[in-house]
Amino acid sequence: MKPKVALIVETSSVYGRELLSGIVRYMRMHDPWSVFLEQRDLELEIPSWLNDWQGDGILTRITNPNFVTAIQRSGVPMVELTDRTGGENFPNIRSDDAAIGIMAAKHLVERGFSNFAFCGFSGEAWSLRRQQAFIDATRSHSSLDSKVFNSHWVGPSARGWEEEQQHLVQWVRSLPTPVAIMACSDIRATHLIEACSRAGVSVPEQAAVLSVDNDELLCRITSPTLSSVIPNAEAIGFRAAELLSLLMRGEPLPNLNEQIPPLGIAMRQSTDVVAIADDHIAAALRYMRENACRGITVDEVIENTAISRSTLERQVRKYLGRTPQEEIRQVQIKRVRELLLSTDLPADQIAGLCGFTHSEYMHVVFKRVMGSTPGEFRRETKS
Repeated sequence: MKPKVALIVETSSVYGRELLSGIVRYMRMHDPWSVFLEQRDLELEIPSWLNDWQGDGILTRITNPNFVTAIQRSGVPMVELTDRTGGENFPNIRSDDAAIGIMAAKHLVERGFSNFAFCGFSGEAWSLRRQQAFIDATRSHSSLDSKVFNSHWVGPSARGWEEEQQHLVQWVRSLPTPVAIMACSDIRATHLIEACSRAGVSVPEQAAVLSVDNDELLCRITSPTLSSVIPNAEAIGFRAAELLSLLMRGEPLPNLNEQIPPLGIAMRQSTDVVAIADDHIAAALRYMRENACRGITVDEVIENTAISRSTLERQVRKYLGRTPQEEIRQVQIKRVRELLLSTDLPADQIAGLCGFTHSEYMHVVFKRVMGSTPGEFRRETKS
């Protein structure tokens, strides 16, 4: 008879969905479980079905202590996937939050920043672990301590949107610039990006923002798009299923608590910068980023930023290692790449959307920068 397994994992987050993908991959490779999937909020009360459920195992993200107590009484084997607490009651598999914080710090340090900050959630164990690792990893690269902003995510102490934004804006304005900020998650980064906009602090020129989870929708809905650390949630789900299978067979576990390191960083616009202390050059680069796909010229940049051509040329070369014209082309080609990957638009239409008067010229520039034509790039990356 197939083992009956309950999966109590939220599907509203990309992290939860990736966990389920890993569990499904294990099932296809090994045990054909009979699965009961309940899509629940992480803080809801004990499921009503639990008292009468005659199952063989549970994989859960619920953090309610009453739920843990009920499972202990039932004796049903369970593996926790929660990262909101210490996970000390049952075998626990989660992301290596310290490794995430260190990876984020390294990414931002490599961009030349010496001012750092962290934006997280109060009372969330995963956020606090990332915060501490990030602060420790950046300490040797800054003469100032990392600035920290924490507030409650959910519950009675959580502030409403507008009140929260007022506090965030005030914090952002207090930061020395240029500053590199790690947000504990993609959802937290969306709050932060909005606060930067309200505070008149440009991202990434004055504040580079790096988040965690790599939720494609959230990362691309912000302006600029968000760079994000990629947790290996699928591997966590696979390993949790593997351990639950051992438990259900009565075998001893090699480790009661495991942490899976992140995969890497998805680089997008919010950290596509080097630390620039010169406000005029930062403004010029921001103008290029925001207007390159209108087909602007270097003369237009000079007219709109009150900076001389010689200074612009010299300083852009100093910070980026290329000319202002090359920087405009870089922004355009990045947008071409994004549209080639995310749409089925023809090349001539993409050329117009990215500021190229003639699609033939876009092909020439794209091949010079990327080493392949737009058509070749699209076929290779989508195959």
